[in-house]
Amino acid sequence: MKAIYQAENIIDAHLMRDALEDAGIPAYVSGAYLTGAIGELAASGLVSVMVANDAEDAALKVKVEVEQRLAEARAAIADDDFDPGLYPA
Repeated sequence: MKAIYQAENIIDAHLMRDALEDAGIPAYVSGAYLTGAIGELAASGLVSVMVANDAEDAALKVKVEVEQRLAEARAAIADDDFDPGLYPA
């Protein structure tokens, strides 16, 4: 298994995993249960998304797309221009 994404939070990790699985790449969220021990503190670096070694190249392409959409959504929220319709579930 190869960690291809270090998530800022558990939600981002699951978004990445779901996108990978939608692309036909099995993925696993590692460290998800560690965040419960942290409480209100930021749990940076604890949660990662892993894929099989032979799926790394395909997974990295999906990762780039997901990171771009997350960055766009965060920028829109920061600019107060967020339209939930642009980012369907």
